[in-house]
Amino acid sequence: MESIVRIPSVTGVDVELKIAGPGGRSYAFVIDWHIRFLAAVAWFLGGTLAYAGGLRMLPGDQIGAGYAFIVIVPSMIIYFLYHPVLEVLLRGQTPGKRMAGVRLVALADGGAPGIGALLVRNVFRIVDCLPSLYAIGLITTMVTKNAVRIGDIAAGTVLVYDEPPSSQLLDRLSGSAVARLGLEQAQLVRELLDRWQQLGPDARRKLATDLLARASVAAPGDDSALRAKLEELVA
Repeated sequence: MESIVRIPSVTGVDVELKIAGPGGRSYAFVIDWHIRFLAAVAWFLGGTLAYAGGLRMLPGDQIGAGYAFIVIVPSMIIYFLYHPVLEVLLRGQTPGKRMAGVRLVALADGGAPGIGALLVRNVFRIVDCLPSLYAIGLITTMVTKNAVRIGDIAAGTVLVYDEPPSSQLLDRLSGSAVARLGLEQAQLVRELLDRWQQLGPDARRKLATDLLARASVAAPGDDSALRAKLEELVA
């Protein structure tokens, strides 16, 4: 049976996301490990070739600060900072996660985790990888409710399958709206418009103002103009 996490949205409609279990998580990690390992090795070999004039081991007295700064340090940065840097830049994903069809979301709202949460999550990799081969992290994903590792618990994140919305919802969201707002944001605007008449004036004004602010759009004062502005966002 598939595991689902339900996250309340600002419109009052729960967002259901399919949790990526140990299998999907491990698949993404293996892809990412190969990418970062090969990238680090490529820099090391290329840097050594440029610095030493060939692929050869340098004598100890020739390995100075210059070699360490040009070759060793960048290789270590590529390997050890691969996950935190790319997860921040790609809003909860890495090349491996994209290829595996998974992404990180914040348990609080289902959106992309903030920089702080992503950094906390990666700091706890030190614990999750103990004693070796990510043993603690893998075991934790097998016994926790949302298949999360310790880093996810500390950061309030969960790994889910990056599935597209239903075809019915896709038909009602333009490609430009999704590109401009992001999928989650466009869905929230569409949900609010669907529930517009069910919500009280104060509630829908508050929600609409918040969604427009996230899109850097000024909220008009009139109720009908407010709705029209939301319609423009997902037109």
